[in-house]
Amino acid sequence: MGRALADACPEARATFDEAEAALPGLSTLIFDGPDDQLVLTQNAQPAILTVSVAAARVLAARGIQPSFVAGHSLGEYSANVAAGTMGLKTIKIEVRADAICQRS
Repeated sequence: MGRALADACPEARATFDEAEAALPGLSTLIFDGPDDQLVLTQNAQPAILTVSVAAARVLAARGIQPSFVAGHSLGEYSANVAAGTMGLKTIKIEVRADAICQRS
């Protein structure tokens, strides 16, 4: 998930590097699995967020900017990053903590 985008687009690669700095091991998990770990909520949510933000940044670098953004549940975080109202690092840590709390 996301490997082709990261390999083809420097903006996506930078996003995955940023995610890796915030949550070490996340990029490897996204690209290589194992799937049984990737599907766990505490991993899946930051992974989906990373791929979503990477795609938005690739589009933005090519002049495709949204007029507005919105999201529901996890999508709210992607929308905030796309809008520039929150940073990816802060959100990643919050998303993982929230997922771990939900598991308890």
